[in-house]
Amino acid sequence: MSTQDRYTTPPDSLLWQVPADGAARFSWEYDDGRDRLLALYQKGKDKQWDGAKRIDWELEVDPTDPLGTPDEVLPLHNTRHWARLTERDRGELRKHYTSWQFSQFLHGEQGAMVCAARIVESVPDLDAKFYSATQTMDEARHAEIYGRFLHEKIGMLYPINDNLRALLGDTLRDSRWDMPYLGMQVLIEGLALAAFGMIRDTTTKPLPRQILTYVMQDEARHVAFGRMALRDYYRGLTDAERREREEFVIEGCYLMRDRLRGLEVLENFGVPRKEAEEYTEQSEFLHLFRKLLFSRIVPCVKDIGLWGERLQKAYLDMGVFDLGDANLDLLMTQDEEMADRLDRERFAAEEHERVAEVATAIAEGGAEGAA
Repeated sequence: MSTQDRYTTPPDSLLWQVPADGAARFSWEYDDGRDRLLALYQKGKDKQWDGAKRIDWELEVDPTDPLGTPDEVLPLHNTRHWARLTERDRGELRKHYTSWQFSQFLHGEQGAMVCAARIVESVPDLDAKFYSATQTMDEARHAEIYGRFLHEKIGMLYPINDNLRALLGDTLRDSRWDMPYLGMQVLIEGLALAAFGMIRDTTTKPLPRQILTYVMQDEARHVAFGRMALRDYYRGLTDAERREREEFVIEGCYLMRDRLRGLEVLENFGVPRKEAEEYTEQSEFLHLFRKLLFSRIVPCVKDIGLWGERLQKAYLDMGVFDLGDANLDLLMTQDEEMADRLDRERFAAEEHERVAEVATAIAEGGAEGAA
């Protein structure tokens, strides 16, 4: 069965073409490089992994409860529509929400792959080209993994959300070489990291936890890369150039805030658009979720030097201004450490099982010999 057959609403076309301007830049300086960025490049090489082998795809997933999270997180919970749903309907609703969330992750990862390739092409510094090449491979792996999860375990996909599509298009159409960094590394990746983390920390199911934990280990490096490159470059911007970037961030943040509402899911369950919007606005979980989504974006934006008065007002309006003082380095370190800890836990459990199997075989062999 093709992907098109699995879409809840098939897209008009399976190919989206984004016209792009800008120059491909070559650097003939091969000896010079920023030590921090080259160290990150080395780390990117060292941390490559195979999603087909590191993740245990034999783990079963119940499509009607893929994440095991409480039903209270669903915007329809405790509404008049919820009361009308049978248990089977509620299972379908969980399936649709997970499909919608992971479909947006999948589309975003493909966008990240294209943006990383664009950075390789357009960034003037060779050290940044080196690292972006490793990130392009990372994003390809992430798209592969999310696609496999949706095809094999959920069996359903949602088209790309309009707001995500708009931000991706704006990012790719801009001819300035720093905009794929700003649009993808800071905004889309930063928001995705927070969304991944919230699901990683609440799911009770081992397969989605593995997927999110290992993907986040890579993404922590990507955000660090964007911070390093943009912090250096933005120090030399004029006030007018800085304001242009801040306007882009403001528009992008509003788009991203409105992206993760899941209105498409509610409409597929017969909820009128206006009522669906009201439910998502009234949901206490989504209020918290939307605020936490900016836990990595706001401190990153402040760190790279985009912190003008209008941007600060926008963050006050969104209720996320106070996140500017969050310790981004600590969050990223925790993301990396959680992946290493998960590996240790899994390998320790596997070793314990092997030891038990050997002991059982020895015991059985001894019993047969005695007989």
